[in-house]
Amino acid sequence: MAKLGIGIIGCGNISTSYLRLGPLFAALDMRAVADINMDTAEARAAEFGVRAETVEDLLRAPDIDVVVNLTIPAVHFEVTKRILEAGKHAYSEKPLVLTLEEGETLRDLAASKNLRIGSAPDTFLGGAHQLARAVLDEGTVGKIIGGTCHVMGHGMESWHPNPDFFYQPGAGPVLDIGPYYVTNLIQLIGPVKTVASLATTTFAKRTIGNGPRLGEEVPVDTPTNIHALLEFHNGATITMGTSWDVWKHRHANMELYGTEGSLFVPDPNFFGGTVEASAQGGEIEAVAERDHPFSRINEDGDGGRANYRCAGLADMATAIAEGREHRCNIDLAVHAVDVMTSILKAGEERRFIDLSTSCERPEALSSDAAQALLA
Repeated sequence: MAKLGIGIIGCGNISTSYLRLGPLFAALDMRAVADINMDTAEARAAEFGVRAETVEDLLRAPDIDVVVNLTIPAVHFEVTKRILEAGKHAYSEKPLVLTLEEGETLRDLAASKNLRIGSAPDTFLGGAHQLARAVLDEGTVGKIIGGTCHVMGHGMESWHPNPDFFYQPGAGPVLDIGPYYVTNLIQLIGPVKTVASLATTTFAKRTIGNGPRLGEEVPVDTPTNIHALLEFHNGATITMGTSWDVWKHRHANMELYGTEGSLFVPDPNFFGGTVEASAQGGEIEAVAERDHPFSRINEDGDGGRANYRCAGLADMATAIAEGREHRCNIDLAVHAVDVMTSILKAGEERRFIDLSTSCERPEALSSDAAQALLA
């Protein structure tokens, strides 16, 4: 298979993951990076052996087929629109955009130009979450009727030297970490029909606890403690807790309750982890792994971790060549944005909201299909 030329706009910390892990995949050739700060682009290019470009030159480059948007979420829409207008396929970090209207505009633009849009997160393609998907598809725990998921902590100000963005509109726990959880729920049990929530802002300011701005206070202008109810088209109802106001808790990352048993899913923020299940009244036991390539540990730290960021990008590049739908597709991303922004709106207006979008569950990624993506 011919490789597609990949360019990156945005040379912040996340770009190192894409540049380091991209070469793992057969369809990707990491060729160039761009940033509004050329010094930053040149430093990143030198680090990974690619070329540095201005944004304009990268968008004009004939050897770049797909441009990865790693800018801040507030400009995701603007930058992805420019990528499409330049005639390039686009792949964006999460969230794709910050409003449903922006997502639909991009979808229409891509369709008019016969271009693809993909979006993170792609962690649901990890071996752990594909194992959970297999358990559900095989009917081991029956039909899912309910569940819980929680992503809770006390924010980023204790360790991040510039945490301002996390507490502004467009971020907060729902839009920053929520995409991993919402997207995984959709791939496991299908699209969401209705949401409701309660949302509060507990602390008006946060104090930076690290770096050159130590002790400086930053304002909080978005909800940081959100508890939502999600009703799915299959009838399941899920409680979702997202908070940056919690010091400690004992909630599991994700539990799904079926008519024949229960399924326990590891953190959707990561590709690997242990999947557990119980059949009816039986004991909770680990589900036997099936040697999925994206479960294999390839990073040190925390006892070893599976990290296959770029899997979604690689699947999109392969899908373009094969003429099929890619898994991290625009309909999935737009529906996830609809879910998350509706949760925030429901919390603000204290009501139930019926969603106007839907999507298909992305195709499962088998061990063989995952292996075929690797170089």
